[in-house]
Amino acid sequence: MQVLQVQLEIRPDPAEVGRARRWARSRLAGSGIQADEPLAETLVLLVSELVTNAVVHTGRPAVLRLLLPEPAPGAVPSATVRVEVADTSSRAPVPRCAGDDATGGRGLALVDCLADRWGWSPDGAGKSIWCELDRCSQPPESAATAYGGGLPAHQGLAFETV
Repeated sequence: MQVLQVQLEIRPDPAEVGRARRWARSRLAGSGIQADEPLAETLVLLVSELVTNAVVHTGRPAVLRLLLPEPAPGAVPSATVRVEVADTSSRAPVPRCAGDDATGGRGLALVDCLADRWGWSPDGAGKSIWCELDRCSQPPESAATAYGGGLPAHQGLAFETV
C-alpha cells in the first residue's frame, strides 16, 4: 500500500490550531476518509491537541505531518494513519497533574486515550511527537465518553510539552 505524506507549516499563533484542523479535514477527505467517519473526528481532535501543545508550550514554529494510506481502487479501507508534529524545542513532554478546575494540561492524556499508539523522539535540534490510529480499530463512542471515563491509568494526570 502506498502512503501519502502531507505537511503544513504552523506559526506560533493560537489561531493556527483552527487552520490545522481545517487543513487536516480536507486532507483526510482527499484520502478517502469521510468526514462522518468516527476516525476522521478522532484524527482531527488528535491534530488539534498536538498542534495546541506545540503552539502553546514551545512558542516556536512547528510542522504538522499526516501520513495517509492511499486506498487501492475497490479495496476495503484499512490501514494506519499517522499524525506528527515536529517543533524546534528539544524539551521532552513532561507529566504534570491538572486539578479538577484547570483549563488545560490534559492534551497528551487525551492523545494516550484516543490513539492506538503515540510517542515522541528527538528530531534534529527539536523533537517530533506522533500518534497513530488504525483505521480498522473501533474508536470510543465519543471523545467526551473517552475523556470522561476512559482514563483510569491517568486519572488526574496530564502531560505538557515544554
